[in-house]
Amino acid sequence: MTYILAIDQGTTSSRAIVFDAKMQPIASAQQEFTQYFPASGWVEHDVEEIWDSVLKTCAEALAKSGITAADLVGIGITNQRETTVIWDAKTGKAIHKAIVWQDRRTAPFCEELRAAGHTETIMKTTGLLPDPYFSGTKVKWLLDQQDDARAQAAAGTLLFGTMDSFLIWRLTNGASHVTDATNAARTMMYDIHAGEWSADMCAILDVPLAMLPKVLDCSADFGIADAKHLGAPVPILGVAGDQQAATIGQACFEPGMMKSTYGTGCFALLNTGTDAVPSKTKMLTTIAYQLDGVPTYALEGSIFVAGAVVQWLRDGAQMIKSAPETQALAEQGSGDVTIVPAFTGLGAPYWNAECRGAIYGLTRDSGPADFARAALESIGFQTRDLWEAMRADWPNADDTVLRVDGGLSSNDWAIQFLADMLGAPVDRPAGVETTALGAAWLAGMRAGIYPDATGFADMWACERQFTPQMSDTDRTALYERWKRCIAATISVS
Repeated sequence: MTYILAIDQGTTSSRAIVFDAKMQPIASAQQEFTQYFPASGWVEHDVEEIWDSVLKTCAEALAKSGITAADLVGIGITNQRETTVIWDAKTGKAIHKAIVWQDRRTAPFCEELRAAGHTETIMKTTGLLPDPYFSGTKVKWLLDQQDDARAQAAAGTLLFGTMDSFLIWRLTNGASHVTDATNAARTMMYDIHAGEWSADMCAILDVPLAMLPKVLDCSADFGIADAKHLGAPVPILGVAGDQQAATIGQACFEPGMMKSTYGTGCFALLNTGTDAVPSKTKMLTTIAYQLDGVPTYALEGSIFVAGAVVQWLRDGAQMIKSAPETQALAEQGSGDVTIVPAFTGLGAPYWNAECRGAIYGLTRDSGPADFARAALESIGFQTRDLWEAMRADWPNADDTVLRVDGGLSSNDWAIQFLADMLGAPVDRPAGVETTALGAAWLAGMRAGIYPDATGFADMWACERQFTPQMSDTDRTALYERWKRCIAATISVS
């Protein structure tokens, strides 16, 4: 038997999962780490704590599986995207805590970029918008914090990386300073068309090119993890950012296929093939994956609040004790209440950070069942917003196949409403470890123990397909009401 170790380094925890030769998970371990909030809108991680959590979960997963590192043929890594680390190339120590993707400290500089007329250049080069979400402005901020940082970076003694790059550097004892195309594409410094770091973008951000990692395919030779870390030398053969890894794990390899991951928020990616489609609707143009030197592109939309609206029902409104209760409650709801869950503003396609949540249609009879239904409906409505925007950007999206994953995807009522609202089938996979599976497949394919993309797609199994049950008239009426509620919410922001 041969095995793959998948490292899933997320925003709140690190996980390690051992997959067997049939791509089945046989053991896993997970460890949470501290979230630091030094100021309003600032979010940081201690990279030493993350590094420790990765080593411990890898050791625990191997022990649970009854194998050793000598039985591994490769490692696949997937990671929280955009989170930014700068470290000393000699000592390996970070010069500052990692700045997390959620962090908003660089918002004033992003406004400067917009005011200076750089938005079009950023969009045409990177497919992104000038926003603190991405790594580039975080790198600038970190370099601004000490007088000689840029000189050190230009000399190659300070290195930048997202979490994948930092972990690879540590695992290989500094032998490999690399990343993959999907993570590079989220930095706001990478030319997604030319397939290289953009000198123009780095000049705009005042970031020395010398500190950036080498960009490889998602399935490539990233280096050898030293024996002192896992117990035996193991090649690192696959890397992808978490949302792209989920796209791969869902086998969305054909143009028109779309995956939507429902966690706290929602990230939807639509495969557009070899066409990097420029968005007219404030979607992001990004790289879904890159194999054999050829990038496959995607349109991406982000919903800030998906599963978080159910958490609010439980922890804030205290109408439910657990998330699964919403399924039975929603079946009893009237459908007259609409929740716009703009707790932290609205994401794509609105990108309105100032508006806040609102509730419409309340009567004396409104109760927990109505709120539960409205909460789940809001997720379907927001996904429809992304769906409509992507179809406007890419007319070929008319035949889109949507595959869902994430914790909320287990809620049958929510996913049925999603299918009803889209007027299209929604597939839920048999396997739940889609993100880690994507990273594992990249490594296993490189190692020669897993099939190619076509073979992997043939193995993908649907646990249940949800087909539309709602009439076109009802679907249209409900969505038009949602759009009126959105307009009213934005108008009072």
